[in-house]
Amino acid sequence: MLVNWYRQLPGSERERLEPGCLYPGEAPERPGGGLVVSVTQRQLRELPIAPAGLGVQPGRDTLKGAETNVYAEPAGQSFRVTVLGRGVEVRVRPVVHRFDYGDGAALDSAAPGGPLPQERWGEKTVTSHVYKATGDYLVGLVSVFAGEFSVEGGPWQPIAGTTEVPTPPRPVSVWRSEVRLYAEDCNANPEGEGC
Repeated sequence: MLVNWYRQLPGSERERLEPGCLYPGEAPERPGGGLVVSVTQRQLRELPIAPAGLGVQPGRDTLKGAETNVYAEPAGQSFRVTVLGRGVEVRVRPVVHRFDYGDGAALDSAAPGGPLPQERWGEKTVTSHVYKATGDYLVGLVSVFAGEFSVEGGPWQPIAGTTEVPTPPRPVSVWRSEVRLYAEDCNANPEGEGC
């Protein structure tokens, strides 16, 4: 990084020196010795972060016009790496979940959502979606992870930037349902309409 250098003269005057690079060449040394160790966004992106799970309820098949519960199953992860010869612990956590419902609709959510018990399927959730047309769709998820690091048990420091980890998409078939009322007594007429 190019900086302008100044030297304080007696009184309140300053003398401007030649511009120069901040920390040219080698990495800077900390007061008291030792290199400054940091984890970059590039290093964060190189970590083998496992993708979040992707859940869909009621499952592979759902109904047009009904709430389909789509949710992420994220997990915080940690890694042990070596930077400039020093042991560094890195931990990552998802901060944004990008849902792609496959029909042109999408949602960015800090909340991952979650599964519902079967008796509550069809309820609206923070990450559910209502399909307006029948058909086959691919539901996608990209999790945005942020991280922090600790050098040899020192304090945790944030890593500048994030990394995106996609989850393999899941197919969903959207069906329509029909409700009909019948007045037939199926005990009296087992061949009647609706029996």
